[in-house]
Amino acid sequence: MNGHVSDFGLARIFTDTHIYNATNVSSSIGVRGTIGYAAPEYGLGSGISMEGDVYSYGILLLELFTRKRPSDEMFNEALSLHDYCKAPLPGRVVDILDPVLHSETESMKFTEFIPVIFQIGVSCSVESPRDRMKISDVSAQLSSMKNKLINVPRRR
Repeated sequence: MNGHVSDFGLARIFTDTHIYNATNVSSSIGVRGTIGYAAPEYGLGSGISMEGDVYSYGILLLELFTRKRPSDEMFNEALSLHDYCKAPLPGRVVDILDPVLHSETESMKFTEFIPVIFQIGVSCSVESPRDRMKISDVSAQLSSMKNKLINVPRRR
C-alpha cells in the first residue's frame, strides 16, 4: 500500500512574517474545494476555517480505512460516507473496513484501535462545525494509539 498525503490547508494563509486567521480573510470568489471533502458550510458561503479542515481530515480518514470515496456511486443525499461509517460504530466497524487493510492488520494488535479511528473520522466529519472534534484532541488520541502500538508485540 502506498500512502499519499494532500493538503487541505484552507484554515490559514501564510505570508513571510504574518499568519492571518481565516476570520480576517475575505474573498469575492468564495471557498472552493473538492466535492465530498469540502465542509458543508463552505457551500453556504462560510469563510475558510480550521473546522473546515477538520471536516476534510475526517472524510479523508474514513476514505483511507473504508477504501470508499465520498463521491462513490453508493453515496447520495440519503447516505453519505459519514453516515455509512457512523452506523456500525462501535461494534461492527470490521464490516466496513477495507478488506485489504483487514487482512493486513488481522495478525496485529492494531484491530483494537480500528473503532477508535472510525470514531475520530466520524467525529471530525459531523455537519455542524462547532460539534466537530478539535484537531488537538485528534492528535492526542492518535499519538496515544501510536505509543500503545509501539509497545505491543505482534501476534503470531
